[in-house]
Amino acid sequence: MSLTVSPELVQQASEGSVDEADFLACVRTSLPYAYELVGRLAGELPGQPRDFADNQIPPADAGEQGQLLRAMASTAIREALERHFAVKLAFQNCHRVAVFRPESVVGEQYRRFISRESQVLNQQPEFVDC
Repeated sequence: MSLTVSPELVQQASEGSVDEADFLACVRTSLPYAYELVGRLAGELPGQPRDFADNQIPPADAGEQGQLLRAMASTAIREALERHFAVKLAFQNCHRVAVFRPESVVGEQYRRFISRESQVLNQQPEFVDC
């Protein structure tokens, strides 16, 4: 399961309107590694000379890896994180997450990061089953 949801959040969803802050709180408590990683990268972004900040350190264990994969695989979670941290997320493999300045998604660095070529060049044998 991706998220551990409270009965209150389930009630909101069944009524057709989940509060963004409540949803983010659920993400933060259910996927703390992923939430903190995106938050850390968003905090590093203003000091970067390039259009993005990225993580190149693999998660410490399968639990952290699973959290990151679940967060990146869900459009709702990704978009909530993007709105909250005012970034655009990009993901290449089991750990290479980048946060971009939203206005840079039309730029060369973003296009290069999300390209097929970068995906291929970022692969390593130990990532086959990540």
